[in-house]
Amino acid sequence: MSRNGIRVFWGVWAGLALLWLATNLGGLDLRFFALRASVLQLTGVLGMGAMSLAMILALRPRWPEGPLGGLDKMYRLHRRLGIGGLAVSVFHWSWAQGPKWAVGWGWLERPHRGPRPPVGDPLHAALAGLRHEAEAAGEWAFYALAALVLVALVRRIPYRWFRLSHRLTAAAYLALVFHSVALFDFGQWATPQGAVLALLMLGGSGAALVSLTGRIGAGRQVAGTLVGMRFHPGVHALEKRVRLGEGWPGHRAGQFAFVASEPRDGAHPYTIASAWDPATREIVFLAKELGRHTTGLEARLRIGQPVTVEGPYGRFIFDEDPAARQIWVGGGIGIAPFVARMKELAARAPGQARPVDLFHCTREVDEGALALLAADAAAAGVRLHVLVEGRDGLLTGERLRAAVPDWREAGLWFCGPTRFGAALRADLAARGFPVETRFHQELFELR
Repeated sequence: MSRNGIRVFWGVWAGLALLWLATNLGGLDLRFFALRASVLQLTGVLGMGAMSLAMILALRPRWPEGPLGGLDKMYRLHRRLGIGGLAVSVFHWSWAQGPKWAVGWGWLERPHRGPRPPVGDPLHAALAGLRHEAEAAGEWAFYALAALVLVALVRRIPYRWFRLSHRLTAAAYLALVFHSVALFDFGQWATPQGAVLALLMLGGSGAALVSLTGRIGAGRQVAGTLVGMRFHPGVHALEKRVRLGEGWPGHRAGQFAFVASEPRDGAHPYTIASAWDPATREIVFLAKELGRHTTGLEARLRIGQPVTVEGPYGRFIFDEDPAARQIWVGGGIGIAPFVARMKELAARAPGQARPVDLFHCTREVDEGALALLAADAAAAGVRLHVLVEGRDGLLTGERLRAAVPDWREAGLWFCGPTRFGAALRADLAARGFPVETRFHQELFELR
C-alpha cells in the first residue's frame, strides 16, 4: 500500500473505535455478559465499517486513485480491509458463540433477565422481531465469507473461479448488513457513530448490488475490435492491437486497462504498451503466458473479434515526476509501461525529454522483441541496458549505481516482480535514496 493507504487503513479502525468509545464509554458495564454485549457491538461496528469500505473500493472509483497512488494500491487497501474485517468478524463470532458454549458446558451461568420491556417505536419493534433471523443470517454469512476470502487468497485457484466466487462475497455482505441493522443498538442510530455506520453500509450495499449485477466499471467500458496480433516465442508474450470505438478518453503512458475478449473468463488487467493517437484509435497490450487464461491465448483469439476495454486506470505516470532524470527498471513483462512511454517520447519534439536509463531484466530472450525494444529506445533517446539473467546476472543496487553515477538525482520507476522491486527499494533506501517520494512502483497484483 501507499503511505496514504496505510493511513486510511489504520484511520478506519481508529476512527470507528473512537466513535464507539465516545458513545459508550460513560455507561460501560464490566460484568461479563454486559461486557460481552459491548464487545459484540464494538466488533460489529469495526467489522462492518471495514468491509463496507472494501466493498466501495471494489467499484474501482476514480476519485481515490490520486490520494492512494493508483488502482493497484487501492486494491491492496481493499484486500487488507477485507482480511481485517474478517479477522474482526472471527473475534465477534467467538464472543457470540463462546459464552453460549460455556453455559452449555456448565462453565458459566446464564444471567436472569426477566421479560423484555415492551417496545413502543414500531420500527424498533419490527427490527426486534427479526432478531432470530438476523442472528442466523449473520452466522451463515460469516461462514460463507470466511470460505470466500480463503478462495481469494489461494493463487492456485483459476482466475475465472476466483472472479465468480468473489462476486458471491457481495451476497454474504448484504446478509451481514441485515444482521447488523437488526442487532445494532437501536438507540445509537441517532448518534454520530450510528450515522457513520449507516452511511458506510448504505454505500457498501449499493456497491454490492452493482457487483452482483456485473456492472462494476460499466460506465468506463468501450467496445473495440482486435485488429492485429504478434507472438514473441522467445519470451512467450503476445502483442495484441485493438482499435477502439468512441468513448475512450485517451490514456497516458504507464496506465492500464481491463480487457475482456472471452466472456466466460471476464476482464483481465493489462498494462497499455502504446501511446494514444486519436487519429488511429489503436491501443496495444502485451500478455505473457503465465496462467491458464494467457497460455495459448493467440490460438483462441481471431482478428476481427469484438473486445471490451475498461479504463484507463493507474497513477504510474512519468510526467508527474519532478526529478531531473529518470531510471526505469522493467522486469519481464513489466517492460510494457516503458514501451508505451518511449513511444510517447518519440512522438514529441527532439530535445524535450529528460535523460533516461532503462534497465530491461529478463530470464528469456527473443531477438525480435529485443530489436523492437532497442528501436523504441533509440527513437525516444533512452539509454537501454539489457540484462539476461543467465548471461549477465541479476540487476542489483550496486550495478544500477555504477551504471548511472548521478542516481541520487533521479526518479526511479519500477515495474516487475514484487520481490525484485522490494529488494531494489530496500537497497536504495539503505543508501539514503528517498524511496517514499522517488521510488515509483506499479504493484499490479489485483488479486
